[in-house]
Amino acid sequence: MPDVDKNLDKKQSRKDSWKAVLVSQYFVIILILLSLGIVMSFLSPVFLTSRNLLNVLLQTSINITVAVGVTMVILTGGIDLGVGSVVALTGVTLGTMLKANLPIPVAFLIAVLVGALTGIINGLLVSKGRVPAFVATLGMMSAARGLSLIITGGQSIYVFPRSFLNFFGIGYLWFIPMPVVIAAVVVIIAQYILSQTRFGRYVYAIGGNPEAARLAGVKVTLMLIMTYVIAGVTYAIGGTILTARLNSAQPIAGVGYELDAIAAAVIGGTSLSGGVGTVWGTVLGALIMGVLRNGLNLMNISSYIQQVLIGTVIVGAVLVDRMRNKP
Repeated sequence: MPDVDKNLDKKQSRKDSWKAVLVSQYFVIILILLSLGIVMSFLSPVFLTSRNLLNVLLQTSINITVAVGVTMVILTGGIDLGVGSVVALTGVTLGTMLKANLPIPVAFLIAVLVGALTGIINGLLVSKGRVPAFVATLGMMSAARGLSLIITGGQSIYVFPRSFLNFFGIGYLWFIPMPVVIAAVVVIIAQYILSQTRFGRYVYAIGGNPEAARLAGVKVTLMLIMTYVIAGVTYAIGGTILTARLNSAQPIAGVGYELDAIAAAVIGGTSLSGGVGTVWGTVLGALIMGVLRNGLNLMNISSYIQQVLIGTVIVGAVLVDRMRNKP
């Protein structure tokens, strides 16, 4: 019995220390976000206006939505480079269905199923085929983009029903833009899944040590497939929001979305090694990127310089992640 008590005390101690680490990470990320906001408010008087802050949320909503899916994939120790291409593929699928006069819910469901199908393919390649996630999703990036171009003949699809645009793109719930509302719903559901369900615990376990998880009875193959499917669904939702905001389904849409989503996750404290990270951290990471981009736009900083600065922030976040996970 004394040995059992000691083991329980050790487990509780590790749990408490882990909570302390999470709290400290959140504190640092929030401090960075607040500091960035203060700096931008001094550099541009427009920054702190309610209209601009809502605009930041609106601009960040798609990245938050897709970054939630990317976070879950990274937590398993994987990566997804096909985000932008799947966003485009689901968008043109949705656009094609709407132009064929299918009801909006049916068209949206088909787009979601296409996103889920890409997730099934990625999950099978990674889990069953033992293909590195980098390679599997790189292939999906090319294939999904090619399919988007084939479906549309390289042309954009545009002019959709007003009700579709209002619900997914330009409408409001009270004073909050609908894309922000949809992103918030995705975040809350994902946070619940990761923190309150057995599936969520398995995701962290696989990312921490897949072999140990397998020996403990976790169906690693099934869990990986489910994770990529959920990610594909978030990309489809992001593609739907983008299509509604632009009133256009473009086969070249979503270029660079994978970089933004991965950056949001890593800046928010998700470890590229897997097993460490939270959805709330990813939201904060996406907001940091959104505030930075918005502030630079308000100051009329060249988009080329913005790319350099964003790239520097991403590399810095990865370096911090590597130093944090040094043995």
